[in-house]
Amino acid sequence: MRASFSNSREFKPVNISLLTVSDTRNEATDKSGLYLANSISQTGHNLIEKKIVKDELDLIKKYLQEWVSDLKIDVIISTGGTGLTMRDVTVEAHQEIYEKEI
Repeated sequence: MRASFSNSREFKPVNISLLTVSDTRNEATDKSGLYLANSISQTGHNLIEKKIVKDELDLIKKYLQEWVSDLKIDVIISTGGTGLTMRDVTVEAHQEIYEKEI
């Protein structure tokens, strides 16, 4: 079911990659990743790729850089790895990749 916000614009699905950052989650226990993947599909968008990676700066950056360079991907969504411990480096990885914070 696609979300309908306005009848004046044609719906254009976007291609999305989804990154879950976690030292403990896997495909069976990644509830937020599953929720987001289902939401992407249910709203008529395209889930291009879904990955679960350990909370390691270089690994997170690897996928972000790869997906930013992929012309088939319009949007990158990440979830997890945003706690307050020294292991939580998702925000720092994003800061090293993006050009403008929004």
